[in-house]
Amino acid sequence: MNEIIYAGRHEMMLAVKRHAHESWEFVYCTEGSGVFSFDGGELSYRKGDVVVIPPLLPHANASKDGFENIHLNISLPTLTDMTPSIIQDEGNHFLLDAFRASLYHYQSSRPEKAIFLSAYGNLICCYLAAYNKDKRRSPVVEEIERDILEHFDDPGYELDEYLRSMPFNYDYLRKLFQKEMLVTPHQYLNNKRLQVAAEALVSAEMTGVSVTDVARMCGFREPLYFSRMFKKKYGVAPSFYVQSRQKSSNAPILNSDLLKVLPEEK
Repeated sequence: MNEIIYAGRHEMMLAVKRHAHESWEFVYCTEGSGVFSFDGGELSYRKGDVVVIPPLLPHANASKDGFENIHLNISLPTLTDMTPSIIQDEGNHFLLDAFRASLYHYQSSRPEKAIFLSAYGNLICCYLAAYNKDKRRSPVVEEIERDILEHFDDPGYELDEYLRSMPFNYDYLRKLFQKEMLVTPHQYLNNKRLQVAAEALVSAEMTGVSVTDVARMCGFREPLYFSRMFKKKYGVAPSFYVQSRQKSSNAPILNSDLLKVLPEEK
């Protein structure tokens, strides 16, 4: 847990194309400012901010005047919040020092490299976890999220019916949820189903479970609809997802955790 599997730096840039990672990504803005865009929302950041991006979430980064950053990919961090967020570093620049040290040790050839990366991964994740405990969401948004997480794997789950049963206006709930979570309730539901499906497909390769079975276990009634939504999100059909990951990990790229660049939605 909390293992730093990649560390990199962006010198002055204007944009990074839409892509996703199999692990969590933490991006520390060291200079400039910009906007991360996600399906259904955006996060504006500036120097000293850390942008926290959950796994398998397509995102792009753009800036009018340019940005520089240090970015880390960490596997299985001790975090529970599955939505993008921004954390501001404190005046003592604790996080900046940790990010710089992580980058240095990742690029080093010292025999203690793995020990240092584990230590800094734990430090960074402990800080972020403490911050997440201080975050507050509207009780009604937390209630909607909890209901989705409890029922996302049920093909018979009717999110609209649940939302309309609440003592609030339907459009108000939808807008409030999107404001706080950066996606609509239905996008959150689909993203959760697709994320779990992507993870299940890896296990299915070894157990022989079919794509149709994976679709139904993740809450999709129609396998064809599941395939269409999966390809739209990850750029490849479910039946070829594992193979595409294997090819990606064997390709000579700097970050093997990076999924293929996804086309912009029209």
